[in-house]
Amino acid sequence: MTSYLNHFVGGKLVEGNSTRTSPVYDPAKGTVSKEVRLASVSDVDSAVSAAAAAFPAWRDASLAKRQSVIFTFRELLNARKSELAEILTSEHGKVLSDAAGEIARGLEVVDFAAGMPHLLKGEYSENVSTGVDVYSVKQPLGVVGIISPFNFPAMVPLWFFPIAIAAGNTVVLKPSEKDPSAANWLAELFAEAGLPDGVFNVVHGDKEAVDALLEHPVVKSISFVGSTPIAKYIYETAARNGKRVQALGGAKNHMLVLPDADLDLAADAAVNAGFGSAGERCMAISVLLVVDTVADELVSRIAERMSTLKTGDGRRSCDMGPLITRQHRDKVASYLEVAETDGATVVVDGRDPEIDGDADGFWFGPTLLDHVPLSSTVYSDEIFGPVLSVVRVASYAEGLEIINNSRYGNGTAIFTNDGGAARRFQREVTVGMVGINVPIPVPVAYHSFGGWKESMFGDSKAYGPQGVHFFTQEKAITSRWLDPSHGGLNLGFPEHD
Repeated sequence: MTSYLNHFVGGKLVEGNSTRTSPVYDPAKGTVSKEVRLASVSDVDSAVSAAAAAFPAWRDASLAKRQSVIFTFRELLNARKSELAEILTSEHGKVLSDAAGEIARGLEVVDFAAGMPHLLKGEYSENVSTGVDVYSVKQPLGVVGIISPFNFPAMVPLWFFPIAIAAGNTVVLKPSEKDPSAANWLAELFAEAGLPDGVFNVVHGDKEAVDALLEHPVVKSISFVGSTPIAKYIYETAARNGKRVQALGGAKNHMLVLPDADLDLAADAAVNAGFGSAGERCMAISVLLVVDTVADELVSRIAERMSTLKTGDGRRSCDMGPLITRQHRDKVASYLEVAETDGATVVVDGRDPEIDGDADGFWFGPTLLDHVPLSSTVYSDEIFGPVLSVVRVASYAEGLEIINNSRYGNGTAIFTNDGGAARRFQREVTVGMVGINVPIPVPVAYHSFGGWKESMFGDSKAYGPQGVHFFTQEKAITSRWLDPSHGGLNLGFPEHD
């Protein structure tokens, strides 16, 4: 019997009006686990209406009340995170330890949002003119839309909705239809924490649902994470419809390794950052820029470490799971043919890996390519799989130039023991997030996440101070109160001479 995943609107599960559905796979088995309902325009409108109806009361709820609900949600999520990790592994394929790490990083943002009363404080200037004061307050936007990707079905929504809700907004979340169950789980958990009905809604769907959110006149903002072409489309469409937008796009993240680097540390970092979550990370390291003099040695050490990795079902204590769909697996595999045609060397071939899992899973093993030319699409495209490309460079300057010429600017890293080189790199590189001997420089929750160039569209990054700014609007008040000494009525406390 087919199982269907419904929308979560107004505090309850609803089927909606649409009859369209999409299969949800267990990628480690290659089998369909359920069907998810795909929203129609009217379904999205119902969710937005529920959020709009809930907004006035939630906006007017005290900061103490909002904070209490956020704290309760945080405790429930922490206590039951193993349940969520199992959901992530069953629908995305990432190994359980990686799923647990995803949830932990999302919890950091919930912790940050719990401090919202402090973050919402305005400013006050007394006596800017005789008897005149000016002060500012931060208020919520209203109904906000969130569109999240398949690769982090828990963490990315958690980047946005805790801050939005703590600031007094109401939310409509459209998760990826490829692994949608985590969104419902989070919404139901928030309801259990005491969140009023309609404050957090989930609609499942495809482009029809996305466009309905982008064009809906009641939705005040859109938060998005995904590929660069879609991020650009989200930004342009939502902005044209008068909305605030933060649209985080794709990446081709480089790691520059200088001759003085600790090569064991660099090799470990390259493997961890290149193959974790099967390379399906916007912050994955996909290009190693290695100075020629240490390239052979580093490639050898990486290949040696790769031989110890175990690919298989994420529920079986493996190091790396499957890719999200068979179609995506085949697309990633096609780049190896391109690499060979373009003259690259296939050091480790992941097309036919030994696996600990069902033969029908969407398997592709860790892959290492050397001597990748900059002219190859293997270098320029965001492959979004466990493919690590080595580009050999003559110097720091050549490596920096290659990074700065990339159309992407999400994350980058340098591995070196030279403090001067590291300081120069962090100043000169045109990338939004930089690691120094740290391969995946995702900021902690009280800083903000976002790239430069074609990796980011919009003015506000995710979470941190910029996230608070994005989900609030400032109001400035100029006031004058007459001094009681001018005469007239005075209801102040009586004084005796």
